[in-house]
Amino acid sequence: MIILAGGRATRLGGADKPGLTVGGRTLLDAVLAAGAEAGARQAVIVGPSRPGVGRLPGGPPVRFVREEPPGAGPVPSLRRGLDELGHPADPGDPAAAPWLAVLAADLPFLRAAHLRALLAAAAGHDGAGHQGATREGAVLTDDEGRAQWLAGCWRTEALRHAAGGYSGASLHGLLAPLRPASLRITPGPGEPPPWLDCDNEADLRRARDWHARAGQAAAPPGTTTLRSGSPAANRCTCSATNRAASG
Repeated sequence: MIILAGGRATRLGGADKPGLTVGGRTLLDAVLAAGAEAGARQAVIVGPSRPGVGRLPGGPPVRFVREEPPGAGPVPSLRRGLDELGHPADPGDPAAAPWLAVLAADLPFLRAAHLRALLAAAAGHDGAGHQGATREGAVLTDDEGRAQWLAGCWRTEALRHAAGGYSGASLHGLLAPLRPASLRITPGPGEPPPWLDCDNEADLRRARDWHARAGQAAAPPGTTTLRSGSPAANRCTCSATNRAASG
């Protein structure tokens, strides 16, 4: 997986956003834990290195790299992460994983089940045992249907090809042409939404308040609505049985 953690956090007064805490752990640690539990075989973090973050929980070392120049934006950061993964010739190399999670570093309520559901959506599974067409990727959408481009799972080679041929600066411009499946997760009563990020002080307060009300660091995902281009949405439940082969 690639985690983008190099933004300037101007709306948080320049704070070290990935190092902020919700529920006693940093935002970055929450994302790393979700990826590790979902089966990520490696993690590349594009951003400053951090003391105490050296390995995935129970997994391989974490690699820190910087985009050039630092703070250049999400597209250069993604390219830098892809470059760090390299182009392995050995299919057994962890970097040869066919699917790659690309995530923001400020998603305190993202869980492994959400990543597994994204992989299943990209692979054409609707959560009800039906197999459809495999897509180039899948992204979470919020409660208003907006794609969350830094909460997605992508076919690795398709993402490399798209990044190599794109001259723009927006993730939407890079990723939308891949026509990913959209995964909408409706949280159950009292559950925080997995797409909630912490872009500003209000977001951070909301996340901390949500955690305090829940009284726990993690909550299982609720009911999932999978939209994969059809006008008819299929209702399904996030499956915890699909192991995410994300890099």
